[in-house]
Amino acid sequence: MEVGTKAPEFTLPDKDGNPVSLTDFAGKKVVLYFYPKDNTPGCTRQACAFAGAYEEFKKINAVVIGVSKDSAASHQKFAEKHGLPFILLSDPELTAIQAYGVWQEKKLYGKVSMGVVRSTFVINENGMIEKVMPKVKPDTNAADILAYLKTK
Repeated sequence: MEVGTKAPEFTLPDKDGNPVSLTDFAGKKVVLYFYPKDNTPGCTRQACAFAGAYEEFKKINAVVIGVSKDSAASHQKFAEKHGLPFILLSDPELTAIQAYGVWQEKKLYGKVSMGVVRSTFVINENGMIEKVMPKVKPDTNAADILAYLKTK
């Protein structure tokens, strides 16, 4: 994914099983972040940081959407446990995950496997990719995106 290209369209179920499409947010900035797995330490810290900054994102008319391949039921529990106020989308078929190029080879303790590389995209009001942040750090991702958006 490159800055200035059209963001791939998707329709995925949210934590309640309702379909959510990227086009639902035309006219708003969308912070689309992909993460590996619900309730793991890094993903929990990242989600909680976005939750903590949620009101700030709302003030600047930005929508926060988290995507992983976890089920809607898993997202429901994750959101309830940590009080996550933003949208979580389930992508078990890897539709958006592959469209955005975040399904990649990962190495952990010398073992190679395929998985979601934690990445964040800012999509502008016209559905174009405005910023790409690959391999983000879970603890600073939300603050970095917020700082970026506030300079716009």
